[in-house]
Amino acid sequence: MATATVTRYIEAVGRRKTATARVRITPTAKEAGYVVNGKALADHFQLESLQKIATVAFADLTQAFDVSAKVMGGGINAQAEAVRHGIARALTEWDKELRGGLKKKGFLKRDPRAKERRKFGLKKARKAGQWSKR
Repeated sequence: MATATVTRYIEAVGRRKTATARVRITPTAKEAGYVVNGKALADHFQLESLQKIATVAFADLTQAFDVSAKVMGGGINAQAEAVRHGIARALTEWDKELRGGLKKKGFLKRDPRAKERRKFGLKKARKAGQWSKR
């Protein structure tokens, strides 16, 4: 009886600002394929710079992966960085040896910077109205 080889995916969550990406990577023998929210990578991230941000975690690898990501919230740049964070986390689950290089490049850090909320009595988060002596 022949045994079927099942390729198991590795799932991880990446975040940036208010964007969240649920990423699944599957090792593959053929060329890598990217799907983001059911669309090809180039269709979701139309700028080449955003495509590079999303896939830069694979730069040093010889193994090819199929990537499937579901992204919600945030802007398009934050979504690309959230996908990168998710891919980096999934790669460290796949191979613990990659952690040092990815950490050094800053791909494993969840960048928490977000817009500060507006406070009562102020025009913006910190901007106050013009002061008048009389």
